[in-house]
Amino acid sequence: MIKINLYCTGSIKEKYFKDAIDEYSKRISKYATLSIIETQEVKIQKKTEEEVKKIESENALKRLKPNDYVILCDLHGRETNSEGFAGDIEKLLDKGVSPINIIIAGTLGFGELLIKRSNDRICFSQMTFPHQLMRVILLEQLYRSFKIINNENYHH
Repeated sequence: MIKINLYCTGSIKEKYFKDAIDEYSKRISKYATLSIIETQEVKIQKKTEEEVKKIESENALKRLKPNDYVILCDLHGRETNSEGFAGDIEKLLDKGVSPINIIIAGTLGFGELLIKRSNDRICFSQMTFPHQLMRVILLEQLYRSFKIINNENYHH
């Protein structure tokens, strides 16, 4: 079974986000082993934006292995739709890539080192979402991807 590591800066405090994350995590477990790794959010006080992005990116980088496949959820990434994202995941499955590491940045985005380290950068929307909501959106799209890959109906 494929392993997916989802790296997120900061933690979830709202129960309704936690409930949605738990629900999609449960649904995904039929298709993949999912780990959600929360990295520490850096307080902006007394630091430049670049310093914050660098520290938060390093927090994710130090958890990755040298050959890990890394996808960034990035406003500056390539846009895709649900079928395209499912196709991307299916290609990785066909190649035997595991784990797939997907990273959601902190408030200020990614540092340059993490951008250079990534294998792919995907933009889910030109709109800006709170990171907690983006986690739910990403999990829903992963679940939808597995349903598409397996030719299963999805009506939720």
